[in-house]
Amino acid sequence: MTSFLGMRENEKTALFIDGANLYKAARALGFDMDYKSLLAKSRAASKLVRAYYFTAIQEDKEQDYSPLRPLVDWLDYNGYTMVTKMAREFTDAVGKKRFKGSTDIELAVEMLTLAPKLDHVVLFTGNGDFKRAIEAVQAMGVRVTVVSTIKSQPPMASDELRRQADRFFDLAELEKEIGRTGGPARKPRPSPHADFDDDFESEFDDEFEDVD
Repeated sequence: MTSFLGMRENEKTALFIDGANLYKAARALGFDMDYKSLLAKSRAASKLVRAYYFTAIQEDKEQDYSPLRPLVDWLDYNGYTMVTKMAREFTDAVGKKRFKGSTDIELAVEMLTLAPKLDHVVLFTGNGDFKRAIEAVQAMGVRVTVVSTIKSQPPMASDELRRQADRFFDLAELEKEIGRTGGPARKPRPSPHADFDDDFESEFDDEFEDVD
């Protein structure tokens, strides 16, 4: 029987989740992430040291809160280590208010800092910019598993990232394990992650879906 995400019971393991990138991948495949199940399965399959979730947060001055805040708070109270950063507000060429922010550097730094105490890193992203960070972690003797998808259009996982990883799991094949089920079919709707591109530049929506 294949273990969850290639984890081993005797290995010190940590999850590093690129929040906006993972959201986009799951949405492209038509499902929502079940973060409670992800954490429980990871704890059962390994010696889980830490589960990090990285995201930029937009605090709209007109709203007094971020639509992403409920998700961040839920994860923070339910076993995840949150690493957040304020997004920068700016006006684009057509006068539309937009927000830009990135936690790529924070994720790479945390991964490299914790790596000497780990046996296995599970990185949830398809962003090829993390290739060099993965190389550095592997040089410390740590296995690196990448989770993203190539089954979306366009594919979310870069080829160079898949090649560098010790193992790659396609998110499309994990829906039954870490996808949210049991509810009615949902119509596509904007998310608080706001259709972030890889450079995390976008608008935020006012809606938020409950996380259980």
